[in-house]
Order: sequence, then structure tokens, then C-alpha cells
Amino acid sequence: MRLMSWHPQYRSSKFRHVYGKAASKENCYDSVPITQSVHDNHFCAVNPHFIAVVTECAGGGAFLVIPLHQTGKLDPHYPKVCGHRGNVLDIKWNPFNDFEIASCSEDTTIKIWAIPKQLLLRNLTTYRKELVGHARRVGLVEWHPTAANILFSSGYDYKVMVWNLDTKESVIMSPVRTIDCHRDVILSMSFNTNGSLMATSCKDRKIRILDPRTGTVLQEGNCKGHRVNKVLFLGNLQKLLSTGTSRWNHRQMALWDQDNLSQPISEEDLDGSSGVLFPFYDADTNVLYVVGKGDGNIRYYEVSTSEPYLSYLTEYRSYNPQKGIGVMPKRGLDVSSCEIFRFYKLITTKCLIEPVSMIVPRRSESYQEDIYPPTAGAQPSMTAQEWLSGMNKGPVLVSLRPGSEPLSPQPPPSPRPPPVERPNSNPLPLASPRLLSQTEKVAGEDAQRPSSLLEEKMPRWATDHRLEKKAWLTNGFDIFECPPPKTENELLQMFYRQQEEIRRLRELVTQREVQAKQLELEIKNLRMGTERF
Repeated sequence: MRLMSWHPQYRSSKFRHVYGKAASKENCYDSVPITQSVHDNHFCAVNPHFIAVVTECAGGGAFLVIPLHQTGKLDPHYPKVCGHRGNVLDIKWNPFNDFEIASCSEDTTIKIWAIPKQLLLRNLTTYRKELVGHARRVGLVEWHPTAANILFSSGYDYKVMVWNLDTKESVIMSPVRTIDCHRDVILSMSFNTNGSLMATSCKDRKIRILDPRTGTVLQEGNCKGHRVNKVLFLGNLQKLLSTGTSRWNHRQMALWDQDNLSQPISEEDLDGSSGVLFPFYDADTNVLYVVGKGDGNIRYYEVSTSEPYLSYLTEYRSYNPQKGIGVMPKRGLDVSSCEIFRFYKLITTKCLIEPVSMIVPRRSESYQEDIYPPTAGAQPSMTAQEWLSGMNKGPVLVSLRPGSEPLSPQPPPSPRPPPVERPNSNPLPLASPRLLSQTEKVAGEDAQRPSSLLEEKMPRWATDHRLEKKAWLTNGFDIFECPPPKTENELLQMFYRQQEEIRRLRELVTQREVQAKQLELEIKNLRMGTERF
């Protein structure tokens, strides 16, 4: 075992000068009633559309879902997502559906919520699915990183349950697998890149690596001098990182070989504070971020496969302590400003959510290919049944360059009933052909969305103008819900999206012209056959 020195070793790296930049006051979320729970969780989940945060609520548990662009002071009567009978302990967005979120609570249940695309006008109390199986409160939920509709939950009954959400039942009473090898409360769960392995940290001071399909313990490490709290897979580096405390109650992190958990490869003492350390790893840049609960510091390190393994880069410091923290997926970052990571700090002393961007200083405003390699996109690589049958697949990769296409082959779409043909008496022919082609394209996109989103009740005015509004939806960008561009970079990104949409619409028009010519030939042949008859 090698004890690492706290002092940095200066070395050549493109991330040597990464710095943290806090958002201005007008770009923060103010007057947010953040939960006062002492549970050691993030209490915040973020995706490119929404920020969700656990809040205080009398008579049960609730959380807020705020549109990402709706910054500033929050209305004290802002609608909540409430339906739990106990405090909400954890929330996680579905990585493959930005309008679906899972929550777990002290009432022993997990609920799946379908968030409507339009703004909430009143409290959302109707959940899409309820998972009932734990005997005690549920502390953690995690989505599978590559398979659709697979959810993991861990409770204070010392069990990890695997749920298949790809069913028609609204209440699921039994999980597809129950893992009961733990002897105390599970403190964290983490998956490797393709989701074939799961690591857990437990209050019994043991780290376990499991097969999540069978529940078999593949590796088990007993941390005698290192009281582990959180554990994290470091991408495909075949290593684990754990944070916790040493026998002298110093905050500490340790690095492990995932094939041998007998003792850590290296350990490092950080400070004497008592707050939990939350680790976050960016597999695209090999940068590890360590966030301390109760303090305002964010340390970051560069990870390598050879010694010294963890190279200290620098530290972001703030006087505002964070109670919890959320992380934006890579596909939601601002690549024009060389942003490689973004945190959302929950500052309870000010009822504030403060975005903090990690930026690589570059003079050029063009797309930087070297700091944005292909990353995991929002498409699952396999279905729930494929994963349960033993299949393993890596994530579907996408490029972060504006207007780019997925780099990995798309999974075959599930069979769906053919669309209903519209009669010729439809009043749509009064519209222009361009509007029709856009409407047909958006209708096709709606057919591929989850049925729960299509079943959401919409206000009368939204229903009346649904087709007109959808016609302006370009490459997933809705100008009715997103603010107009404020900077030249945002305008350039909008231009790229519009160019991509124009290209797709031209291809669609060409296909329609070919189909029209084929129909004309068929009509001509039918007329000739009729005349001969």
C-alpha cells in the first residue's frame, strides 16, 4: 500500500489549469426551500431540461422540478411533486428519458413520475408506477447505465432490489431480483461502464463487487483502517475509489483494484472535517472531483493507470457550504465555453442553488475535439429483457459537436402498430407543404416517445395549438420553452440546429416526392387497366 502525499506533483496536462466558475446571481435559483434532512445523499438531480431538488413539505415528502432556464427567485407557491407519505430520501432522472424521474422515501416505496413537458400548474400527485417491496425505508435508487427500464433500490432492510419497469402494471409488488448479502445499511451503489458489475459500500465497513443479475458476491474487501462511506467505479480503468474516514477520523479516500479488494492500492488523507465526501468521475477526461458535504470546496484530480494514479490538479473554494449537489450530464454542457463539468450546489444557508462550471481555459471559441471525446448519449443500448437474459453492451456514444449524429449503432426499435391514415377531408391541406412535412416528422418523433408522456392531460389551449407548436420543434429544441439566444455562442448553436433540421426536412421532402411519383404511376396504370376492361 502506498500513502499519497497531499502536495501536488506538477506535470504536463491539458487539465492543469481547469478552474471553477460560479454562476452570477441572476443565473442561480433563489428562495428554494431545500430539505433539512440529515441523510447523506445528493438531494438534487439534473438533466438538460430540469433541475429536481428535495424540499420541505408538511405531511409527507415532496420535491421540486424546475425548468433549467427558469432562474431567479422561485415563487413560494411553486407546484411540487408530492405523493410520498414520508420524507423523500433520493431522486434520480432516467438517463434515457429526460421527462421521467424516480424517487424513494421513508414510506418504503419507490415511485416513478412522468413530468409533463408544459410547466406544472398545480401539485403533481399522480405517479406512473409504484414499486412496493422493501420492509423499511428506501435510501438509494440508481438506474442501470445502459439498459432501459431497469432500476435498483436499496433500503434499510439491508436489501438491494432490481426492478423491471417494462410492464403494464402501475403497482409492481415483486422485484425481478433481491440481493440480500449485506449485513448492514447500504451507503452507496455504483456501476461500471456497461452495467455488468455493481459495487456497494456498507455500514459494516465492507466494499463488495456484485453481479447485479444474480446477486453473487465476486469480490469483498474488509476496510480495517478505512471506514468507507461512498464507493465509485472509475470507468473502464478496472479500479474503484472509496471515500470515508481513517482511524484518526480524518477524511480520506482510497483507490482499489477491482480484481483484488484485499487492501487498497493507495490512500490519501484530506482534512479533519466531518462531512461526507461525494466523489464524481468524468470518464471522458479522466478527472475525479471530490465534493465535501458541509464545506464549499471541490477538489479535483487527474486519474491515470500507473503511479501515482491520482494527480492533484487544484481546488475550487467557496465560502458557501453545500448540503447536497447535482451534476449535469455531459450532453447538457456548454461546449462553446469549454465547459467539461457542471455542479449544482445546494446552499441551505441562503436557500440557493448555485451552478458551478468547470472550464478548461482556451482562447479559441471553436469546438475543442480533444477535451470532448465521444460520450454516453440518451439512448439505451439494450432492452430490459436483453439485459436480464445476460447480455452486456456498452453505452451508445454521441459526439458533443452541435448537430452531430450518434456514433454507435442504434438498437432496433420495438415493434409498434402502424400509424392511422388520415382521411382526405382533413383540414391540414390548407397549410403549406413545409409545415406539413415538419408536422409529420414531429408526429413520428412522438410515436417513439414513452406512452406515459402522450397520456398526460394537457390544458385546452395547449391541445388546440399542439400541431402548430410541434411544427417549431427543431432537433429537440423548442423555442416556446427555451429562452432566445443571449450570446453569440448560443446563436451559433441554434444556427447549427436549424441547419441540421433543414437538411432532414429536405430529405423528407425528397422521400415524399418519390412516393408521390409512385402513386401517380399506380393511378395511371389503374386508369389504363380500367379503360382496357
